[in-house]
Amino acid sequence: MKKPWNRTDQPVYSVSSFHAGAANMHICTYSTAVSMQPKRFMVALYKHTRTLDLVERERRLVLQLLAAGQYRLIPLLGRKSGHDTDKLSILERRGLLTRWDGVAVLDEALAWMHLSVIDTLDAGDHVMMLCDLDRYRNHREGEPLTLDILRQRGMIRN
Repeated sequence: MKKPWNRTDQPVYSVSSFHAGAANMHICTYSTAVSMQPKRFMVALYKHTRTLDLVERERRLVLQLLAAGQYRLIPLLGRKSGHDTDKLSILERRGLLTRWDGVAVLDEALAWMHLSVIDTLDAGDHVMMLCDLDRYRNHREGEPLTLDILRQRGMIRN
């Protein structure tokens, strides 16, 4: 039987991070809305990542709700380090990027949410960011990428 925290399906997001001309993208599964008014999100970023470095400097990020077919991005966005790999150049060469709200985002994502960090908390191997929603855009119809899809494809374990 699965561990209790792996029994429920969860959406898979990507974080687009940026600061002073530098940018990166990363997979993010520890994200959820935590308040209705004001609309706030908790986004947990893995420590020692380029994404965390950029978000800590800029105090803003774009949370992208991925589409089911975007599971193919997991090896690049989730298993490669932005310290060693220019992920945005690879995505640009593949024709997968567009710009929204002045930020490079994934064109096939279902939605984009521009968030501002209002507080942080050390959460073990992640840093939890409490964020205000500044603006959002529903970009496409479709089914979201979920942890169950990644499990079915053998990309993560139960």
